[in-house]
Amino acid sequence: MGVSLRLLTQVAGSPLIEKYGLSEPLNRLLRQGTETGFQVASKATTAFNKIVKRDKPARLEPTAGEKPKVFDLRPTEEQEMIQETMRRFATEVIREAAESSDAQCKAPDEVLNGVQELGLLTLAVPSELGGDAESRSPLTNVLALEALATGDLGLALAAASPLGVACALVDFGTAEQQGKYLPAFTGETLLPAAIALVEPHPAFDPFSLRTRAHRKGDKFVLEGRKSLVPLAARAELFIVAAEVPGSGPRLFLVERGTPGLEVRETPSMGARAAELGELRLRNVEVSEAQVLGGTEGVDYALFVNRGRVAWGALAVGQCQAVVDYVIPYCNERKAFGEPISSRQAVAFTVANMGIEVESLRVMLLRAASRTEYGEDILREAHLLRLLASQKSMEIGSNGVQLLGGHGFVKDHPVERWYRNLRAVGVTDAGLYI
Repeated sequence: MGVSLRLLTQVAGSPLIEKYGLSEPLNRLLRQGTETGFQVASKATTAFNKIVKRDKPARLEPTAGEKPKVFDLRPTEEQEMIQETMRRFATEVIREAAESSDAQCKAPDEVLNGVQELGLLTLAVPSELGGDAESRSPLTNVLALEALATGDLGLALAAASPLGVACALVDFGTAEQQGKYLPAFTGETLLPAAIALVEPHPAFDPFSLRTRAHRKGDKFVLEGRKSLVPLAARAELFIVAAEVPGSGPRLFLVERGTPGLEVRETPSMGARAAELGELRLRNVEVSEAQVLGGTEGVDYALFVNRGRVAWGALAVGQCQAVVDYVIPYCNERKAFGEPISSRQAVAFTVANMGIEVESLRVMLLRAASRTEYGEDILREAHLLRLLASQKSMEIGSNGVQLLGGHGFVKDHPVERWYRNLRAVGVTDAGLYI
């Protein structure tokens, strides 16, 4: 109840979501956008100066109690409130900022800080470390990400990136790691952070990494490249996946400014507002204290599979936006004296799009529900990734096709959503819920 009241207070007092108070923030947003080329991180970060000392890690108990005997897709009242808040923010703020953000390849501070103000990250961080969370609910995170993606997948990905880092620290971080990094995620402004998993080579497999971490005394030396990293150029903290010869994949906490860490912006076809970039790691030294989870490490398979569920949430939200846009368009657009929706070919295409979105959503909720109860999600995560990769591009392509010439120009958002949905089949994980 305390969390709910705090969230309601933030929503009511936020100028970002007041229906008639968006003009000035959006005007500032449209004037923003700077072009940066190849840059080398050379300054030590100052983002993690608030350290909380603890004897043991702060782990959150699952929100869900005993697993019900009947499969129930209905969210709780609190989840409905959070989902509705994020959906309204997506409609009134994210969607208004998306076109400019896509053109500039930049996520506006107003949008990112607005997500922070709504409590997306503080609801994931334990109260003893400055957050508001008393329990852990991956399903709630999934519902929030899906709602944000109805505005724009790129901006939703930018907001999901720090959330993934914070959740990984909550689930796997040592007491020292949590005390150093998690308080920084609970400030008034969103802390840029990202998971660097994907690598720039064909047929990438997260369980067969080319980035290597070699031991050097009491340190590790990282060598390799990472691609499609959200908020790469401004992230203060990266979780970098690397193969330790003889030990398998491990996750390393690498701060901005670490010698040997280079960042390159790589403007992409879709999800441009997420500020996707590439990391180049050349002789990057990190201590054993920067291995996520310490000597215990992490459940790497669970880490990857939960990331795939997070990507599924973004895909479902963007696909829903396409369907919601084409239905009124087809009902209003007339050809030969009648709405084009009167034509069976159009009506059946729209119906099939709706069916596929609902199929994706059921698979997403099943995977998220099993995660909520601590059950294995290997099968569900793989099926969700496969279905989302195929159907997201199909839904985006059909959306463009139904709009005809209008679908090919930037006067309508469907062409941007189609480009965003292409990312679902290209990338793999790099998120976490």
